[in-house]
Amino acid sequence: MNARIPDPLAIFVDGLTGLVDGGADEATIFRDGRALLAGLIAHDDWLPAALTEPDPANYRIHLLHRDPAGRFSVSAMVWGPGQGTPIHDHTVWGMVGVLRGRERCEEFGLPARPGGSLVPGHVHELEPGDIDFVSPSVGDIHRVSNALAGGTSVSIHVYGADIAAITRSRWETDGRVTPFVSPYASCLLPSRAS
Repeated sequence: MNARIPDPLAIFVDGLTGLVDGGADEATIFRDGRALLAGLIAHDDWLPAALTEPDPANYRIHLLHRDPAGRFSVSAMVWGPGQGTPIHDHTVWGMVGVLRGRERCEEFGLPARPGGSLVPGHVHELEPGDIDFVSPSVGDIHRVSNALAGGTSVSIHVYGADIAAITRSRWETDGRVTPFVSPYASCLLPSRAS
């Protein structure tokens, strides 16, 4: 898919690019990037309708923007009823903003001993406008699911790399780990032309 970038997304990308160009560290990206992401998810009418349709079998990840230098990526995740991720990590900083619907996030800690089970952590739900953070420094292992039994949820994910190019870890609650890569269902790769 190739289309004109929606104005709210363009504003967000320009702002985040400015932060990254200025050498912002993770804490600054989380603080200032939160405000940028809040602006992006304040209205849910900018995302093309084709990128909000759930797949009956699994959640979808749509690439909205990839920084040309690979410093960050922006994607939309679409969740049908009952859909969710396995327990996984990210290996880079990330911000998740709920555009519509409701998402459930279950956090986990690393096993207390080698070969041990993951440690269950905080469980919370995110409503439209809510923003969550992940990274190896603030907590990086979680499972996310659609909290709506009969509706679709859509969230905007921003990561400190092209998330579909990173080998990450999928975790079982007993501590077993397997590598995986999350592929995109589609790529908007929009043009900046008017």
